[in-house]
Amino acid sequence: MKNYLSLGEISEDLEKGVISCTSLVDYYLDNIRKKTHLNVFLEVYDKEAKESARLIDQKIANGTAGKLAGLVVGVKDVLCYKDHNLQAGSKILDKFQSQFNGTAIQRLLDEDAIIIGRQNCDEFAMGSSNENSAFGPVLNEADNDRVPGGSSGGSAVAVQADLCQVSLGSDTGGSVRQPAAFCGVIGMKPTYSRISRHGLIAYASSFDVIGIFSKSIEDNALVLEIIAGKDDFDSTASQKEVDTYSDDLSSERKLKIAYIEETLSHEGLDEAIKDRTKDKITFLRNEGHIVEPVNFPLLEYALPTYYILTAAEASSNLSRFDGVKYGYRSKNGDNLESMYKKSRSEAFGEEVKRRIMLGTFILSASYYDAYYTKAQKVRRLIKESTQKLLSEYDFIILPTTPTTAFKLAEHTSNPLEMYLADLYTVQASVSGTPAISVPNGTDSNGLPIGLQIMTNDFKEKELYSFSKYLLSSN
Repeated sequence: MKNYLSLGEISEDLEKGVISCTSLVDYYLDNIRKKTHLNVFLEVYDKEAKESARLIDQKIANGTAGKLAGLVVGVKDVLCYKDHNLQAGSKILDKFQSQFNGTAIQRLLDEDAIIIGRQNCDEFAMGSSNENSAFGPVLNEADNDRVPGGSSGGSAVAVQADLCQVSLGSDTGGSVRQPAAFCGVIGMKPTYSRISRHGLIAYASSFDVIGIFSKSIEDNALVLEIIAGKDDFDSTASQKEVDTYSDDLSSERKLKIAYIEETLSHEGLDEAIKDRTKDKITFLRNEGHIVEPVNFPLLEYALPTYYILTAAEASSNLSRFDGVKYGYRSKNGDNLESMYKKSRSEAFGEEVKRRIMLGTFILSASYYDAYYTKAQKVRRLIKESTQKLLSEYDFIILPTTPTTAFKLAEHTSNPLEMYLADLYTVQASVSGTPAISVPNGTDSNGLPIGLQIMTNDFKEKELYSFSKYLLSSN
């Protein structure tokens, strides 16, 4: 069976009888078995995926199948799927099963998507390399000695290695876009609040967004169209109507586009990424679009602002994992207090403990105003400045990452080096704006390069159209 690039191709062959949902699931299960060394799936739902495929084949024959019939999806291990294990890549949720479907998962199932398994990720979505998982690192299909990016590394590699057609991940500071760039696939972070967070394990609640990995813009747009929208289970989900993102993805008008000079002059930027980004700027100018350099002096404050605020929110959100109600409980505690302490210290990984302690420090009475309050003010300035730019320009383009995929264990001993992998993705996260990473060629080692595109809130349809147009120039 061929590597299908879109659900449109799959649907065409399903209609012709060339394939069935059953044979398609068998194909992906065979790929997963062949590529277990990549450590992508923590659990494969082989029997129920086959049964779902059989039922959907009957629906197709009866003409009652949903919009996603034939779409095989993997989900990051932070999304609630009823009666299935859920661990957020952590030992502390050992043997925990979800009691309900998250909204995004339910909406996929309602349209006959087939969920094939849960995917490895950095513990509680904290990381930029997928090396923080309690289940070991995920390997990049392009070079097995390199990381896939994080925290949704397993979800990115699943699409990259053709282990499923689409994956759902989560993006707090770049956790969909950065691995998409490292793996050469499409990674979308919608506007904050566009997709309900009901059923997403919280890392930093005012940043967390469910994101989508795909091989094609069309699939990405269709999945967002289905899972986005208001939700009674999440008061922070937007009430704004959902566009038909997958309809008419043409982009014919001349656009006004900005690129941030500081991103291309940064000393840490890889030369190949700089060259490929400049090539896109040249292409756009040659096509008659207005492309102008802009300054964004607040860029240097985006990363520290992000890490201060997300650590504070993580400290609060992760306090619920205490060994009392569910998950891992230490056998070494001799009273209630020591049971709490030992359960958390034994079951949380080093990076998670680092961020919890940093967040607790930030929220302490002596330092709250010095760090947390100040970071909130800077966040507001970054959001206002970003929106001002996007009121003057249709899009902002910039590299997704400063480097291509780095080697396993290259930055694990230096957290600051690891955090710099998020340098270009945190602006969209801090400001809440939608952003997408699309493939933009490779470097001399054949490692994928990503181009990031940002636009104003709730303009995902325009973002998809422009992304498709840019991909046509590759």
